[in-house]
Amino acid sequence: MLCAVLSLPGRAAGLGSAAGEADFRLGVDVLLDDPALLRGKRVGLVTNATGVDGQLRSDIDRFAARTDFKLVALFGPEHGVRGDAQAGEHVDSRRDAATGLPVYSLYGDHREPSPQMLSGIDVLVYDIQDVGTRWYTYPWTLAHLLIAARRAGIPVVVTDRPNPLGGEAVEGPVLMPQVASFVGMYAVPVRHGMTIGELARLFNEGFGIGADLHVVKMRGWQRGDGFPATLAWVPPSPNMPTVATARVYPGTGLLEGTNVSEGRGTTLPFEMLGAPFVDAPTLARALEALQLPGVRFRPVWFTPTFSKFQGQACAGVQLHVTDAQAFRPVLTGVAVIKALHDLYPAQFQFLPGTPPFFDKLIGNDWLRPAIAEGEDLQALQDRWQPDLARFKALRARYLLY
Repeated sequence: MLCAVLSLPGRAAGLGSAAGEADFRLGVDVLLDDPALLRGKRVGLVTNATGVDGQLRSDIDRFAARTDFKLVALFGPEHGVRGDAQAGEHVDSRRDAATGLPVYSLYGDHREPSPQMLSGIDVLVYDIQDVGTRWYTYPWTLAHLLIAARRAGIPVVVTDRPNPLGGEAVEGPVLMPQVASFVGMYAVPVRHGMTIGELARLFNEGFGIGADLHVVKMRGWQRGDGFPATLAWVPPSPNMPTVATARVYPGTGLLEGTNVSEGRGTTLPFEMLGAPFVDAPTLARALEALQLPGVRFRPVWFTPTFSKFQGQACAGVQLHVTDAQAFRPVLTGVAVIKALHDLYPAQFQFLPGTPPFFDKLIGNDWLRPAIAEGEDLQALQDRWQPDLARFKALRARYLLY
């Protein structure tokens, strides 16, 4: 097993400049300034619409134009290489219209590349923006890629990108193995506080994949940083339009496991939530009374254009993050679920499944029944702290910044 970390020299570049961020540089820019890992090789690129450099140039275009290595195949995660598929939608393999290259879907019939897909590839490059929440599927596409690459004896290069939630706060329950799935394979908390390169190291070494991994570090990013002002946000999926969406997603994403709308089909997915059976002022008052750190709740009314309650009038709340540093999205999400359950016991439901999807999202089989049994919010939070402390000790070995 080899796990190398590269921090190669390169000039500063970006969409603009700001104090403290003028030298920020994405991992993909660092790699392409000095492509020693790729020179003379046939490259498979795992990317999507977020795969752009600091000047918003497409990875696919830049890699295809190189003459010092050859781009031979593309691989796409959930939502596809071009980011045009909705959440959970089956994505087929095809040919890329712009380059003529084969595009192998890793969110269709395959979750990891088959030996046939990897035939004729000397090195794999992964460059996709993550959002900092465990149940986002892109890190698990990376885990499957590492597993397949180790079997095939192909090195993997991960070009690092910022965690939009920053790299300091770690929050929420750690995944239990009995609910492992494609929204969580390994024992990671909901908000992990790691970059995609750091996660790659954790998966590869901490969880024993053992691939030949090379992580190309960013320049100018520190643990306390979020998403740099000099870097454009490219939506990593159709319902992740802004950095503000990513900020609340580790909490309100839990509503995907319930019969309450998480705001899909509105202009503020995951920032607004509700259902036809909710009384907006009552829910807002209940949540405001908790005085949760860094967030306020405002009554709202909306009609989703698709997804849950399509075309039906809903009432609920909008989350307004007032202090991003103090805000604890996982605690907030659990508080929202508990309030909905307590206020509307006859109407609110966890969606069925074996295990229920809520359990897969939160990462355990105890929180859902604990809410049903009336356990208070502080007790719920206390229950996940011991596992979280153990994860933090493991995590510390794989941090790069």
